[in-house]
Amino acid sequence: MYENILLPYDGSEGAAEVLHHASEIAHWADATIHVLYVADTTRDSVTVVEGKTVDALAQQGEDIVDEAAKTLDTLGVSYETDVVQGNPAPTIVDYAERYDQDLVVMPTHGREGVSRYLIGSVSEKVVRLSSVPVLSVRMQPDETLVFPYENILIPTDGSTAATHAASHLVEFAAALDATVHVLSVVDDTTLGVDVRSTTSGKETEGAATDAVETVVSEAESRGVTNAVSHVEHGTPVEEILDYIEANDIHVVGMGTTGKRGTDRILLGSAAEKTVRSAPVPVLTVAQPE
Repeated sequence: MYENILLPYDGSEGAAEVLHHASEIAHWADATIHVLYVADTTRDSVTVVEGKTVDALAQQGEDIVDEAAKTLDTLGVSYETDVVQGNPAPTIVDYAERYDQDLVVMPTHGREGVSRYLIGSVSEKVVRLSSVPVLSVRMQPDETLVFPYENILIPTDGSTAATHAASHLVEFAAALDATVHVLSVVDDTTLGVDVRSTTSGKETEGAATDAVETVVSEAESRGVTNAVSHVEHGTPVEEILDYIEANDIHVVGMGTTGKRGTDRILLGSAAEKTVRSAPVPVLTVAQPE
């Protein structure tokens, strides 16, 4: 499925674990990892050394990708390295598209007890804007990094974006011979308390059941031998997080939507909140424009 995997890399604490995780995926897929360091042109990094004007960040980037290369040499993974200058998030997104990358493995910084990474961060912007699938991997001790993925969770609401993402994810699961867990959450907070809410609730649950059955049917048609269906009531993100913990989920896959130049993933959406808070990698797949 993946021939070229882009790994934006800054060598910060925890990044080495993400590098190893990406290398495991590359080994399995027989893919090439493209290690990319973006020297941030929004920061003043130009200095003079021995009479020569140099970009300190670019020089730092060369050292960082060289260290990553040494690690990948020992792991026996095919790789390339590059250092470019630019505004990090759009540069990463453009690089992935220009050089036909199949997957972006995005290390994300987080803080325990709060969001997975800060609002407005490079990671968040890449997830929002990328037309290439993005695997967000948090560099935190509580992150569960297991590969090959044996249990893949696909939340769905039956939308076009969710259905498109599910197609990518069930193909991934079939290649891994993984169990697919398909979950749809009926958000009871959106239902009123009057008589009409009873009918509305039944319709909503019916739609959730249909959404799950659609994904399970596709999974089975793609050769997935073990698919599990679940319809739950509650707040979507809370139910997703509970399901991850209760079922030993190794990766979550979700769809995003939007147009070029605008957000593909809405502020406050279930996808965004899941990417921020899930203790496992989250694979976001953008709906084609």
